[in-house]
Amino acid sequence: MIFASEKRKNTLILLQDGPKDITFLLEQLKTTRTSLLPQLKIMEKHNILSHSGSNYKLTRIGKLLANEAKPFFETLETFDKGNSYLSTHNFDGIPQQFLKRIREIKDFVLIEPDHVDSQKLNAEYLAEALGSEAVYFVFTFMHPGTIPVLQQLLDSNINIYVIDSKELTFKLINEMPDTCQYFLSFDNLRIYSYPKTIGICSLTVTDNGFLLRLLSKNNEFSNKQIICVSPEGREWAKGLYDFYEKDAELITEI
Repeated sequence: MIFASEKRKNTLILLQDGPKDITFLLEQLKTTRTSLLPQLKIMEKHNILSHSGSNYKLTRIGKLLANEAKPFFETLETFDKGNSYLSTHNFDGIPQQFLKRIREIKDFVLIEPDHVDSQKLNAEYLAEALGSEAVYFVFTFMHPGTIPVLQQLLDSNINIYVIDSKELTFKLINEMPDTCQYFLSFDNLRIYSYPKTIGICSLTVTDNGFLLRLLSKNNEFSNKQIICVSPEGREWAKGLYDFYEKDAELITEI
């Protein structure tokens, strides 16, 4: 296969933005001229790139391959990076259109709070939320720290959007009616109930990124979380929130 070689694959991606000098390629690939030149010759033989002196560029076929291959390679890298998480957690709850764009969260970091911190929301991410203009939540369970966090966000005049699963909505209204009524009184808080099954555990989207928690493979609670702070990741997560909101019912009273 043409791209069985990592050097050929990475060269294709490096040349996608335009011609590059071989010195640049050597530096980026962290390799030697003796090692790289045979790979470039293979790509040239297959009409993927051409060169003039020490400058290399993609052919029309090479550009076509690069445009198609880059998303695929990034998707593979994302799944490879998160293999320990993906193999033990349930991704079935993420809609297909977002799984197809999974490469957009390639900069994620996996965190697993220890037993002492298992009942605390991530402190650094809370600080991130407090610096946002708006924060979006999807909940299927009530974390012990959720209410204090919501109060902090409200006190900071941050716009808050919350989608609860239908099961959680029922539980909160029946077990905490006064608390629910209290939060419904705020103009900068909108609470929705989602009538269908929510396949994720929880989602928090801030101005700059997101925190996602999935169920384990056996659909049990997992304390492991994905945090991603990047424009692409944030757009992916906000789209996931919007996916749920379009079918959710706004709660105005109980």
